[in-house]
Amino acid sequence: MPRKEDSVPATLRAVAVLEALVAAERPAALAELTGVVRLPKPTLYRMLGMLESAGLVIREPGARRYAPGPRLAALGRNVMLNGSLRAERRAILARLVGEIGETCNFTMLDGDQVIYVDRVETAWPLRMTLTSGSRVPLHCTASGKLLLALLPRASRERLVAQLGLGRYTDSTITDPKRLGAELAKIRANRYATDNEEFHAGLVCVAVPVLGKKRACAALAVHAPASRMPLERALSYLPVLRRAATAMASTLDS
Repeated sequence: MPRKEDSVPATLRAVAVLEALVAAERPAALAELTGVVRLPKPTLYRMLGMLESAGLVIREPGARRYAPGPRLAALGRNVMLNGSLRAERRAILARLVGEIGETCNFTMLDGDQVIYVDRVETAWPLRMTLTSGSRVPLHCTASGKLLLALLPRASRERLVAQLGLGRYTDSTITDPKRLGAELAKIRANRYATDNEEFHAGLVCVAVPVLGKKRACAALAVHAPASRMPLERALSYLPVLRRAATAMASTLDS
């Protein structure tokens, strides 16, 4: 009699394994994945080996835990950058820029950096221009600190330990303890700021875009401090949060 897993195409079983790894809050052990995808250990082990050789899965050095690989991460980024819902996301950003009058960004975590998935520029001549696909640091940007703060504790602490905490301005947080205190404050407030920490004279406020289980992206506004002091930027939090709710409807996370 055929086994249950034999009735499901191998490709779909592999997709189920990748979905389980993406949904996990930390690298998963073989036994944990077996319980989720309901495949025998030998079958799952062979499949993980195949996915690892393709760059879709990585195995932690010295451990028997698996995590999404660089090829899978790149695939996810490209879907977000060029997906069918890009026009809808851009329309939300454009409406937000119309309300606030300053540049707004839609960003996601990309390893130890933030990637700009989409961005609508203000009409003001004085502005910082970054294109979709650009990457910025985590520890000194509003979106970066927000997405870092809202990670599960184990993932957050592992990532913070890897960051170089380089100095970009006199206001950049370069001390791990100070950064930890800042991230705790962000988790409590559910928003983050960049008070001239990445570029002197530039301020930013970011709010989370919530998926089904976690903060999977961020929505942010930034402008020169001379035109939009941080206090004024914070007054736009209700507008940003409404736009973030609308943006969440374009995601399936």
